[in-house]
Amino acid sequence: MKYNFKPGPRNRITDVDSIRVGQAEDHEVWTGTTVLLFDKSAVAAVDVRGGAPGTRDTDALNPSCLVDRIDAIVLSGGSVFGLGASSAVTDTLASRGIGFPIGPARAPIVPSAVLFDLLNGGNKEWGDKSPYWNLGRAALDAADLDFKLGNAGAGFGAKAGPLKGGLGSASSLSGDGLQVGAIVAVNCVGSPVMPGQSSLWAWPFEQANELGGQPIPTSSIDFSSAGEAWTGSPLDTLQPANKAGENTTIGVVATNARLTKSEAQRVAIMAQDGYARSIRPVHTPFDGDTVFAASTGQWGKDIEARADLVNRIGLVAADCLARAVARGVYEATALGGMPAYREVHGKNLRVK
Repeated sequence: MKYNFKPGPRNRITDVDSIRVGQAEDHEVWTGTTVLLFDKSAVAAVDVRGGAPGTRDTDALNPSCLVDRIDAIVLSGGSVFGLGASSAVTDTLASRGIGFPIGPARAPIVPSAVLFDLLNGGNKEWGDKSPYWNLGRAALDAADLDFKLGNAGAGFGAKAGPLKGGLGSASSLSGDGLQVGAIVAVNCVGSPVMPGQSSLWAWPFEQANELGGQPIPTSSIDFSSAGEAWTGSPLDTLQPANKAGENTTIGVVATNARLTKSEAQRVAIMAQDGYARSIRPVHTPFDGDTVFAASTGQWGKDIEARADLVNRIGLVAADCLARAVARGVYEATALGGMPAYREVHGKNLRVK
């Protein structure tokens, strides 16, 4: 059967029913926070592949654990300080009566992941109180169906190899009602661009000129030196950060299909391939690459072959995540010493 997947009307994760996204930035600190808010609690799981992750409440997402639904997901800059954004979202949702019921109490379940942007040149002299609680609250209050890409939210101060990173999103909707979307803050040690080319690694997955009409690579790639594989003309002299914990790409894939926690975990595992399709190298000791998978459950079509459904969603989710990574870099603008992709490679794009 041909399902005819196409980008949704927004080409963002909010094309999946019951998801809103809010973002907030600090233009002095050069950082920000992104919050995914579910209209109703969602089934969720997580897969962590990088060697230096920064996360909160991810153990609760293990299929063997009690809690099977979440209320929101937080992606933030700020490394360990950025986890304060999760506290703001948790506090605020609890005040609204949202959360896992424990008698009369409510405990909001807000798994989170952070990226390292503490050395990007912004003013980090915030004293004994970081800006992340306020950023988390502001991002939650801003939750809506439309949101900015590039230098926005958790991607505001991000770096992608030698280029400016950013916040990206993409969606794929099928003719039979299945919805899949992805959102990601790209802050990788590897490069999103093929060495010696202007083509993004994710160029084959572009939909509807969302990446400016990617040029087809003009020559083969020399992989003889793995250590040099992430650099490329005209930025050969710029090297990415290579210290443990100074990077990390963090993202979420979501679907409206009804999944169990174990099925959502398999989708998260499969979606990690989206990072491998769009970043080289990936899952390094210096990154904390993390993918959450969420199921909002509105699409309840009865499919006997559950494994086939999970396979279908995981495949599309990986493609969506690759496109979202590329869009985060494509939509970013220069910040400090981090040049933008379109600033360096724009003349080679086919859509002007």
